Amino acid sequence: MIEIQNLKKSFIMKAGELLVLKGINLAIYEGEMIAIVGASGVGKSTFLHILGTLDSPTSGKIFYNGIDIFSLDENSLASFRNRTVGFVFQFHHLLPEFTALENVMMPGFIGMGSKRLRYEEIVEKAERLLDEMGLPGRKNHRPGELSGGEQQRIAVARALILEPEVVLADEPTGNLDTATGNEIFDLLIRLNREKGITFVIVTHNESLSRHCHRILKMVDGKLVDN
Repeated sequence: MIEIQNLKKSFIMKAGELLVLKGINLAIYEGEMIAIVGASGVGKSTFLHILGTLDSPTSGKIFYNGIDIFSLDENSLASFRNRTVGFVFQFHHLLPEFTALENVMMPGFIGMGSKRLRYEEIVEKAERLLDEMGLPGRKNHRPGELSGGEQQRIAVARALILEPEVVLADEPTGNLDTATGNEIFDLLIRLNREKGITFVIVTHNESLSRHCHRILKMVDGKLVDN
C-alpha cells in the first residue's frame, strides 16, 4: 500500500545541517498495524508528519498505491491528504467552540467536493462514528465538558469521518492516564480488526505496541525491526 524509498530529512540549524532521517526504506501493507518506538527526539514524529504529507522530505520518495505523492502539485496533495490520510495526535486539537458532533464533521465539510458528500450524509456519518466510539450521549457537548479519554475518542472519530485508507497516530495515548490510554489503544485495535484500516502509531508505550502486527524502532535516523 505504501512504499518508502531512501527517505531523508534534514534541518538547517545555526551550527549547520542536522540530519534527522537518514535513508528510510519501508513497505507498509494494507490492513497492517505498525508501531514505531524509540527514544525522544530521534525523528519519529518527523517521519510520521512526512508520511502524512504535513511536511516534505529533503530527498527520497513515498508511493501510495503506486502514486509518487510528492510529485503532486499543492492542491492535489491537499486533496490526497484529506481523502486518504487520517490523523490522531497526542493532544486532541478539538475546536473548543464547537460540539463533539461538529468537531467530527469538520473534515467532512472540507472534503465535500472531492468526496461529493451532502451535508446530511456528513451528519449521519459523524453521529454513527460517535455511537461506535461509545459517545452517543456526548454529541452536543463541547470539548471542555468532556474527559480526556472522551476528547481523544472524538479525535479518533474525526480522523475516520472520510474513511481514510491509513490513520497516522502520534502518541495517541501519551496525554492520558494508563487505564484510559489502554482503552484508546484497544479502540484502535478494534478499528483495525473490524474495518481493516491501516495504522501507523508512534508510541513510547512498548507494552501496548506489542499488540501491533509489527514493531519498528527508530535508531540513528533509520527504522529497524524491534
